[in-house]
Amino acid sequence: MKILSWFLVIIGIFGLIGVRALEDRIFYDPFLTYFHEADKKLAFPSFEWGKLILNYLFRFILNLFFSCLIIYFWFKNKEWTIQGAVLITIIFAITFPIYLYCIYDQFEIGYLFSFYMRRFVIQPLILLLIIPMFYYRKQMNKQA
Repeated sequence: MKILSWFLVIIGIFGLIGVRALEDRIFYDPFLTYFHEADKKLAFPSFEWGKLILNYLFRFILNLFFSCLIIYFWFKNKEWTIQGAVLITIIFAITFPIYLYCIYDQFEIGYLFSFYMRRFVIQPLILLLIIPMFYYRKQMNKQA
């Protein structure tokens, strides 16, 4: 059973890598090139709000699924998996409207600020905090 769990954790990691690696083919995101070029002088890309929002939500759902797969099969704790999903969702719920405002404002609020808000929206960065937190919690539970 332990081998299957680690295999599913690896599947989750490769799922997250796949979302990132195939982002230009899977998702509608005219800001990929804009931020990839890192040139503030580039023209602000034209886009469709509805399509953009739906694609960010779809990407979030994929990232959430693979993140929960990793958390569940790493720690084998349903409650922690739910807590992780809630934390990831809260961070997304905070950063997504801020990023949408940055887009609406055409990044006048700040190029780097908008860039990093986008990172929190499109990538599961919070997972890098959740795993050590749960690992620490697991170690504390062993000592108690």
